[in-house]
Amino acid sequence: MTTRTTWLATLAVLSAAALVVPGCSPKTVIVNAMGSALAGEASGWGRDDDPELVRDATPFALKTIESLIAEAPRNTDLLLAASSGFTEYSYAFVQSDADYVEASDLARATALRARAGRLYRRAREYGLRGLEVGNPGFRSALRSDGARAVAAVRSRTEVPLLYWTAAAWALEISLAKQDADLTADLPLTGLMVHRAIELQPGYGGGVLYDFLIAYDGGRPAAAGGSVERARADLQEALALAGGTRAAPYVTFAETVSVVTQNRAEFVKLLDEALAIDPGRAPDQRLANLIAQKRARWLLARVDELFIE
Repeated sequence: MTTRTTWLATLAVLSAAALVVPGCSPKTVIVNAMGSALAGEASGWGRDDDPELVRDATPFALKTIESLIAEAPRNTDLLLAASSGFTEYSYAFVQSDADYVEASDLARATALRARAGRLYRRAREYGLRGLEVGNPGFRSALRSDGARAVAAVRSRTEVPLLYWTAAAWALEISLAKQDADLTADLPLTGLMVHRAIELQPGYGGGVLYDFLIAYDGGRPAAAGGSVERARADLQEALALAGGTRAAPYVTFAETVSVVTQNRAEFVKLLDEALAIDPGRAPDQRLANLIAQKRARWLLARVDELFIE
């Protein structure tokens, strides 16, 4: 994570640089440079070993990013940082909290899920704006002919935007199953992730396949889901992760093992998630700690989730 000293030094350097760039607004130079710096600092947050510290720091960071976007509305680094940041914050610290407190405080859980949905919507909008920069008309094209719209995205640099936009959108849908119009958008998220896989299958060490585990395994066969495809997605995710990520195990256990009522598989997968050493891949440390917290919570609920 960036320290206060580093931020101040960075701002000083950027300000000085802006003064010597001819024919360009100093504010524009600073904002664009900060966008690149923020995008590059993302892995620093992922290395943190204190999820609660990140929870407390993230809202300020996200509001700072939004302030910068107001000054540079087409800066794709900033739009990506906002899309990914709001998605991660909402999942790790809002939606998950709703799950954890539901048994003891249903009203709070309901309020947290409503907030999570709003944050996902914000993340989705930033992602779509980012995709519009390189693909004018993407949003409307996605509605009229989704397959053609995603096929027009041809740069690997846009894979992160495809992934985070789809993730935010799908998570928003998962919290609003009663909204038929929103639920009807779910296939669009699948198209975006499949296009991302065509462009860069190994992105994020397999996170695209994490998405597909839930996408394929969480839908009934009548709606296009497939347990068999979800199992194949799990194998792809694990192969690409190389033993460094807990999330694929947790996602499959929660999505597929529960639905198929395979208790032994559920426990085995969550134990494997907990066996991952968070320090083995420093960039994945925070994500692994969050996934392992969920794994422990799921294991504590095993008797509720399975009918024997």
